[in-house]
Amino acid sequence: MTPRAANSNRGPLNRTSGERDATQPRTPDQPEPFARNATTSGKAGEAELSTARELGAEELRALVAKSLDRARERSTLLTDAVDDEDLVRQHSKLMSPLVWDLAHIGNQEELWLVRDVGGREPVRIDIDELYDAFQHPRADRPQLPLLNPTEARAYVREVRDKVYDVLSGARFEGRRLTENAFAFGMIVQHEQQHDETMLATHQLRVGAPVLHAPEPPPAAPVATPEVLVPAGEFTMGTATEPWALDNERTAHQVHVDAFFIDTVPVTNGAYFEFIAAGGYDDPRWWSEAGWAHRVEAKLEAPRFWARDGDRWVRTRFGVVEPVPADEPVVHVCFYEAQAFAAWAGKRLPTEAEWEKAARFDPASGRSRRFPWGDEDPTPEHANLGQRHLRPAPAGAYPRGASALGVRQLIGDVWEWTASDFLPYPGFAMFPYPEYSEVFFGPDYKVLRGGSFGTDESVARATFRNWDYPIRRQIFAGFRCARDAHPEELG
Repeated sequence: MTPRAANSNRGPLNRTSGERDATQPRTPDQPEPFARNATTSGKAGEAELSTARELGAEELRALVAKSLDRARERSTLLTDAVDDEDLVRQHSKLMSPLVWDLAHIGNQEELWLVRDVGGREPVRIDIDELYDAFQHPRADRPQLPLLNPTEARAYVREVRDKVYDVLSGARFEGRRLTENAFAFGMIVQHEQQHDETMLATHQLRVGAPVLHAPEPPPAAPVATPEVLVPAGEFTMGTATEPWALDNERTAHQVHVDAFFIDTVPVTNGAYFEFIAAGGYDDPRWWSEAGWAHRVEAKLEAPRFWARDGDRWVRTRFGVVEPVPADEPVVHVCFYEAQAFAAWAGKRLPTEAEWEKAARFDPASGRSRRFPWGDEDPTPEHANLGQRHLRPAPAGAYPRGASALGVRQLIGDVWEWTASDFLPYPGFAMFPYPEYSEVFFGPDYKVLRGGSFGTDESVARATFRNWDYPIRRQIFAGFRCARDAHPEELG
């Protein structure tokens, strides 16, 4: 690897979060549109199907090219949707200017694929420090001498042209970084994760709507509000997924006691009841840290909600509308989710519980790649990739249900869990410590499952997101869990 491989400028990859800036799927015959009408086109107990592992070199090359194209199409959509003034403006101190994200995408691509994998001369070594996420907090980035929109667009085009040249001659063997095109897959995920962050920036901008998308599918009937997850071991994490990141590895056995988990995420309608019952005013439901934050931040409803007479309205990508009761609640922090769960007589699931509910197949005893099986997501499985600019109603996507019958575990809203972000047994840092290792500890809570803004290259059932428990600008919601009582086990 190049001397920069261990440098903090290598990352971290965007993780769709606030202050910290951490980080080809199958499509139907008629691919659905991105918002704004742009189109896209192991170990025992773990699913062995992993697309990149099964492809020959030329098929893998085509998969990488298609994935890179899809990511860049989305980045272009998100940056072309606004004028240059909006691109350089900081819409919130939690976020970078959109033009910073765009050039940072190109800089990471240059570092990893042009210089490291390709061994080519630098394109713009002079800007490396400007786009080092660890060197410059987001709040400070507007004051940097950043590339202007014209320069940023020209830079990412030049880098991408060189990457295509590298890809044309790449060998997907001989180095761990290039085996199964890992470095290319990592950069695809990096760009898509930044695209979700840019989508969150669009949600924070003030002005007329510039993004548009069709409505998500309707809900389908749900037989029961809770699902019993049986006690026992299951395989957590992965040793076989070729583009999985270091914190997802390696596969290991985890015992989970029997518990119940909500069939669908908590809805706005249920959250209305929590508010109406005085949930924000009663410290009984809040942890000590949560109550202190609620008071300091003056929280009284999810972010982007406002009172309009006797109803709640929300602002969603520039549109003010009534809050739909049947959608999963979104833009709540960990503390709000924790308080609601306590008020409801439940709790948040642990990360292990969430993954078992999503992946465990009691018929075979193994863990699936996705809740519905091993095949890549389609628009019938989950609300992903910005196809719809909102969560789908609770109960939608019955084809995406897990083997146990839990729905909407992938897409719609990131789901807060009760767990701190910690390494798995046998964790080995790769390819650099700033992706995961420096964030391990009690400061961050794990979120799972992805949102409507998450790309399918990221939204696998082993993927781990993490963020500060106070964050609300991310597309985060939750579902509840509870212990199973002996009399409920039959």
